[in-house]
Amino acid sequence: MSINKKWTIVSAVVVSSALLTGCGLFGGDEKEQIDPPQSVTYTEDGEVITEETAGAGEEVEEVSSLQTELYLVDKNGYVVPQTLQLPETNSVATQALEYLVENGPVTDLLPNDFKAVLPADTKLSVNVKDGVATVDFSKEFNNYQPEDEMRILDSITWTLTQFDTIDEVKLTLNGNEMTEMPVNGTPIGESLTRASGINLDASDVIDITNTKPVTVYYLGGAEDNYYYVPVTKRISNETNDNVVAVVNELADGPNYGSNLLMDMNNDVQLLDEPKVENGTVTLNFNEAIYSTFDDEEKMISQHLMNALVLSLTEQNGVESVAITVNGEAGFSNENGEIITEPVTRPEKVNTGSF
Repeated sequence: MSINKKWTIVSAVVVSSALLTGCGLFGGDEKEQIDPPQSVTYTEDGEVITEETAGAGEEVEEVSSLQTELYLVDKNGYVVPQTLQLPETNSVATQALEYLVENGPVTDLLPNDFKAVLPADTKLSVNVKDGVATVDFSKEFNNYQPEDEMRILDSITWTLTQFDTIDEVKLTLNGNEMTEMPVNGTPIGESLTRASGINLDASDVIDITNTKPVTVYYLGGAEDNYYYVPVTKRISNETNDNVVAVVNELADGPNYGSNLLMDMNNDVQLLDEPKVENGTVTLNFNEAIYSTFDDEEKMISQHLMNALVLSLTEQNGVESVAITVNGEAGFSNENGEIITEPVTRPEKVNTGSF
């Protein structure tokens, strides 16, 4: 089927891209970290020591750390996963939310142009039972701006549901169940899940009741500092093939004025219906999927491939993406490596090494 869009392309897709490996993660050679934070060391009690705060000749005993996705807010107001190294702990869910508090322990780790979303001085606890995380906040949670209300809900929900033991989130304030947010009254319902989406864009929707959500990933940031931004679009309930819908939304690109980008030629076409088998979706494109006009090179943009994999693996049952062009497998990445195997989603997003 035909995919039509205006030409919306990143000017330098080869800059600061990590390389696809033939069989899985967006791995290969590492690149310079996106918006790298200061060099950080943790003391035994969790104190953060940076290059600026450590005294000359001071010896600091390092402790183990683990990668955690924190859903932070960028300068354009999008809630974006940023994977940071946090001190190892047995309370990963509680720690993750504590690192979402403004002026809290995340301060020295924040990437450039990003901020935490929970009001300063907020205290919290997290209790996880049967896949549900119940978060209790102190009264300081009320001290946020009305326009940040949905960002706070998105950030809490997506940060917590990265953990395998958490599928839903419930909120309480000083032990009292919250059915709506305290400042602007956004309904919370019985629980929060990823099914509601993130960074909701319903600008082109007339009747939202006849639609369903799909989440796609566009490019945010700027040249040399790109990162992937999840955006939930609304598609017709009559749409039967969500995979095709995701490809179409990527092809249509982000809304004008969104400050987001998408790297896909307007002549790209899906030649066949996508096939999903054993967790792998196969997409057969025409040659316009290639990022160069050289018939011999057959290269697909790294950013385009990453966006496809991140977006399609949000769909139930899709774990990896295989691409053929005119029915033939095998294309090159920007390092000249030939990719013939399906590509899987990385364990974490925006790690600074993909």
